[in-house]
Amino acid sequence: HVVHFAKGLPGWRFQPTEFDESSRQSIIAWIAHEGLKNVAEPVALDARADIWGVEQSAPFDAMLSLNMIHIAPWDAAQGLFRGAGRLLKSSGLLLLYGPFQEDGVHNAPSNAAFDESLRARDPDWGVRDIRDLQSLAKENGLTLRQRQAMPANNQILTFVKS
Repeated sequence: HVVHFAKGLPGWRFQPTEFDESSRQSIIAWIAHEGLKNVAEPVALDARADIWGVEQSAPFDAMLSLNMIHIAPWDAAQGLFRGAGRLLKSSGLLLLYGPFQEDGVHNAPSNAAFDESLRARDPDWGVRDIRDLQSLAKENGLTLRQRQAMPANNQILTFVKS
């Protein structure tokens, strides 16, 4: 993902993060393959941690989390919002991409089936409810600004820091 965005936005600087070592190695290989100069080496990051290892580059204009909070425990989503509250500059954006529920209702039968399969793999995983995310946002000085429907019943939720 970072390679795609970095190629399309050459004037921006990107700091990828990834929990998984093999995924970090893949990012490094893709950055080298594309010869990108606007992407820093990926940082190992556990969103649940108090220190992320990127603090020296903060505050950030934006943070983008793609397909993460549904395949991680709830405390990772809590940590993501805490980190956004700490590390985004005023008016900075936190963008979340993935499937979401609204008031306990899935926007498509395929998302309900996906949620069930995630919870069968790990009971702490699952498609998150927008209302719960708005509560996390409020606790950390962010508010939901925009929702954008995306292909395959996904959405982009854009939160802004006060």
